[in-house]
Amino acid sequence: MPLSDIADGLEVTTEQRDRGVASVDATATSDADLRERLAEFADDLPCDAASAAVIVEGHTSGRSVGDSAHEAGVAPMTAAKTLHLLGCEGVSPLTTEAHRIIGDWLSADLSRTEARELSGANETEFALATFVETHDPIPGASDLVEGAFARDGDAAVAKRDALAGTMSGTGELL
Repeated sequence: MPLSDIADGLEVTTEQRDRGVASVDATATSDADLRERLAEFADDLPCDAASAAVIVEGHTSGRSVGDSAHEAGVAPMTAAKTLHLLGCEGVSPLTTEAHRIIGDWLSADLSRTEARELSGANETEFALATFVETHDPIPGASDLVEGAFARDGDAAVAKRDALAGTMSGTGELL
């Protein structure tokens, strides 16, 4: 069967979002710069810009949300909400299906008790997932966080280089 037969009748029903030219904003080169840039979003965050900067720094360096929260002097829930509002994905510990169930609760199709039971979430997880479902990230904030991720270069490249250093002189490739 030729490809044209397979594609016959297919049509595009949605459009992709045009994000423009891909770029990385690596201008935030210090904690002070990051704090200053986060100050623009401080009114929409659950903590001040200095705490948000510590949280983002911790998150971008691979520390847990709890560790970053402790360092910033805020509750872990506050840190998770801050990361979500700044456009970091994967903050909620629940599955996509559990989020759908919470959506059903929010639209009054399920009781809270049913939604919590079906989602398998504890109280804290349920509260965070509800926040994620009811609050969109702040427009423009994710660009700032992506720039913070890019400051130290690509983590995969750094790890590869570090591992290559341990193999030097052996002639082996990873």
